[in-house]
Amino acid sequence: MSDSSDLGILLQIETRALEATTLAALRFTIVNETHALTPYRQAAMFELEGEKMRLVAASGLVSVATDSPFAVWLSRFAQRLPRDGAIHRLDFADAPPDDAAGWGEWLPEHLVLVPLRDRKGGMQAMVLYASETPWSDEACALLGRLHATYGYCFAAMRQTVQDRWGWLRTLFKKRNRWLIAAALLLSLLVPVRLSVLAPAEVIALNAMAVAAPQDGVVGSFAVAPNARVKAGDLLFSLDDSALLNRLQVARKALEIAQADAHVAEQRAFDDVRSKADVAVALGRVREKEAELASVQTQAQRVEVRADREGIAIFSDTNDWIGRPVQTGERVMQLAQPEDGGIQVWLAVADAINLELDSPVRLFLHTEPLSPRSGRLIEASYQATQGPEGVASYKLRAKFDEGTELPRIGLRGTARISGDWVLLGYYLFRRPLSHLREWSGL
Repeated sequence: MSDSSDLGILLQIETRALEATTLAALRFTIVNETHALTPYRQAAMFELEGEKMRLVAASGLVSVATDSPFAVWLSRFAQRLPRDGAIHRLDFADAPPDDAAGWGEWLPEHLVLVPLRDRKGGMQAMVLYASETPWSDEACALLGRLHATYGYCFAAMRQTVQDRWGWLRTLFKKRNRWLIAAALLLSLLVPVRLSVLAPAEVIALNAMAVAAPQDGVVGSFAVAPNARVKAGDLLFSLDDSALLNRLQVARKALEIAQADAHVAEQRAFDDVRSKADVAVALGRVREKEAELASVQTQAQRVEVRADREGIAIFSDTNDWIGRPVQTGERVMQLAQPEDGGIQVWLAVADAINLELDSPVRLFLHTEPLSPRSGRLIEASYQATQGPEGVASYKLRAKFDEGTELPRIGLRGTARISGDWVLLGYYLFRRPLSHLREWSGL
C-alpha cells in the first residue's frame, strides 16, 4: 500500500472518529473501521476502571456479552497485559503457560497492543488487534498515529459525560452525605396542604327534577338532551294508547249506567216498589262518572310540560322511549347554566378531613390545562355507592366568582384540599394507613 493511500485512509478514519457523537459510536469505529488501515482478524477494546481492564467492545459485534466464554477469558487475559502506555507486539511463541491454552483456542498467533492515552500521557484504554501475520513496524507506526486521535476523542467525550454528571457525584461525596440527609429530614417538616384526587362531574346545583306524573310507558320526547326550553314547553309524553282505550270503556259504561237509571225512573211511575231501584241506578251513574273523570284526568297528565325556563338534562332519548316508569320517577332535570357546580365522588379509602369552603380545583378531561377553581359547600356524612361501584362520599362545590362555567355534564378529576400538614405526614400517610390495616397496630 502506498504512503498516499495510507494517508487518505488514515484521514478518513480520523474524520469518522471526530464525528462520533457517543462513546459507543467511537468504540465501534475503533474496533471495526481501523481494519481499513491495517487488516486484522479480531479486535477488542478495554477501558481502565480503577485497577482493572473492562472489555467494552469487540470487532463485528454491536454489544459485548461479558458472560460468554470468549469474553470471560479475554477479560482475564487483559489483566496481565502491559500498561506502560507503549505499543507492544505479542507472539504466541512467547506466551506464558497460563495464557497459551486460551490464546491458541481464541486468538491467532500475532497480537499488537495499542494504548489510548489522554493529553497528559496517562493510560485510559487499550485496543488489542489479532492477526495471522506478524505486525510490521510500518503498521505499528500507523496504529500509533491513528490511536493518538482516538485517545484525544475518547478523552474529550468521556470528559463531556463526566461533566454532565459530575455535579451529581460531587453532591453525593462522603463529606456532603450528612448535609444531604439533614436537608431531607428538615424538608419533611415543611408544611403543605393535604389534598386528594377524585372523579368529578359538572352539575346544576339548583336543578329541578322532572318526574313521571303517573305509571306508564315513555312514548316520545319533544326536546333533545341539553336543549333550552321555556316555561310551558312540552318536554315528553307518556304512551296514551292504554288510557284512550280505558277512556272509551269508561264512556260506554257511563252511557249504560245512565240508560239503566232512566229505565228505573220510568218504571218507578207505575210501580212504587221500584223506587228503591232508582237510587241504586243513580249511584251507579255517579260511580261511572267518577271513573270517567279519573281516566280523563290521567289522560290530561300524559303530556309533561316545563314549569320554568332552563336546560333539559337527560340521557339519550333512545334510552327512555318505550321504557316503563313509575309515578315520581325522575326522567330529566331542568337547570340554569349559571347554576353550574361540581359534584365529586370521594372514595372512602381516600377520604380526608374536609371543612366547608375548602378549595376545590377541577381538571376537565376536555380541558386538562385549564383548571377551574371552586369552594366546597356540601359533604355527605354517609358513604354511598358511587358511579364506579365504589363506596364514596358525595361532595358538592360551587365555582368561584369570575370562573368560566363549563358545560353541564362534563367530567374530569377534582383535587380537594384539606388541612395543612407536614410534608412527612403527606408522603407517608397512605403507607402508614396500609401498615395499620395489615398489622392491626
